Amino acid sequence: MKKICVYVVFTVFVYSVNAQSAGKIITARQVKKIEKILSADDMQGRRTFTPAIEKASAFIETQFKKAGLQTFKGAANYRQEFFMSQAITGDLKISIDGKSVTDSLIIMFSYQPTISLTEKNDVEIVKINTGDKFAHKFYEYYQSRKNLLVLVDSSFENRLKGLRQMDKISANPAGNSVVFVFGTTKANTFRIDGTNTITKKALNNVVGILPGKSKPNEYVVFSAHYDHLGVGSPAEGVPHDNTDSIYNGANDDAAGTTAVILLAKYFKKLNNNERTLVFATFVAEELGGYGSQYFSKQLPPEKVMAMFNIEMIGTESKWGANSAYITGFEKSDMGVILQRNLKGSSFSFYPDPYPEQQLFYRSDNATLARLGVAAHTISTSKMDNEPNYHKASDEIGTLDMKNMAAIIKAIALSSVTIISGKDTPSRVDTTQLK
Repeated sequence: MKKICVYVVFTVFVYSVNAQSAGKIITARQVKKIEKILSADDMQGRRTFTPAIEKASAFIETQFKKAGLQTFKGAANYRQEFFMSQAITGDLKISIDGKSVTDSLIIMFSYQPTISLTEKNDVEIVKINTGDKFAHKFYEYYQSRKNLLVLVDSSFENRLKGLRQMDKISANPAGNSVVFVFGTTKANTFRIDGTNTITKKALNNVVGILPGKSKPNEYVVFSAHYDHLGVGSPAEGVPHDNTDSIYNGANDDAAGTTAVILLAKYFKKLNNNERTLVFATFVAEELGGYGSQYFSKQLPPEKVMAMFNIEMIGTESKWGANSAYITGFEKSDMGVILQRNLKGSSFSFYPDPYPEQQLFYRSDNATLARLGVAAHTISTSKMDNEPNYHKASDEIGTLDMKNMAAIIKAIALSSVTIISGKDTPSRVDTTQLK
């Protein structure tokens, strides 16, 4: 009993000391200072493949340097660079059974400079029929490595606008072409002729570390994505209006990036982490999670003990202030550990209340979770009714800085036993993932 009492007193003491440190570093004022820069109009919405994303990267690098982080694996800087191929379709002409198809009803995904296909080539004709689950069918065909002519029922023509927003990029492009034609249900003969301009472009995550003292080869990751949608343009299919065309992404996910920067400063100040802490901000999340996919290949997954991915924490959750939810709560015991470490505080973590939204699979935690890591996203976004989600109205004025600071502090304090090595979350059962 005496040992238990001593342990409890010690735990309360550590929590109190850490809370005082967090209170000095993680403040609403500091949250606003960083958030204001990341979501400013001159960041132009931080769209991948634009000068704006480079500007955002440079700012985060400066913050990591000021925090005193080391570079990842002794790199020359904090930029974790990788390359992707981008395809821009030029001329594209399609005829089906001798009749030309209107350009506005065609979308092609191909990384071939020239395309010339007919029914005599190795092309499979598939369909998306009325009543089908469009998203499921679309991604099945979009991810195919075969040459496909996809005939889409006219009832899905309202999907065209959204599909035209997709950037045609790939880290490992295949040699096939997938062509979607809307409003056509039969094709006995066809001819597809087109061209693409293919360019290889560099992208980078921003990654810094605090080496662990006694467990340097065990990693705890704190992450967010720093890209967003950019500037609205009719040519890109992104909504545009005359009053505001910049998609500032203040909540999505400048908020998460702000949290990662402040957590880096906080843990560097404490300087007592037994496990190595990795602070990562990912690029190209909005385009398909390409930054986190590359990052996941740089560490042995069995050495990653936990991942705190932070996404959209700028507004109050459905439970009000001092609360947040954890996606995939039931897939490991990480959430239980975090809440236990907050016992006696006013903050609560809850399971994801929007399971139908599949949020566990829609953010940067998903890649590492598929490798068995206890990788979860912490969020407050009310996804059943989030008025500014993916809109130009997602600006700093819509965020609650005081509540953001409370959430970031809660993440810092709840992670203490994982960082110290006392607790190790259970692994995600990959056989149970979709």
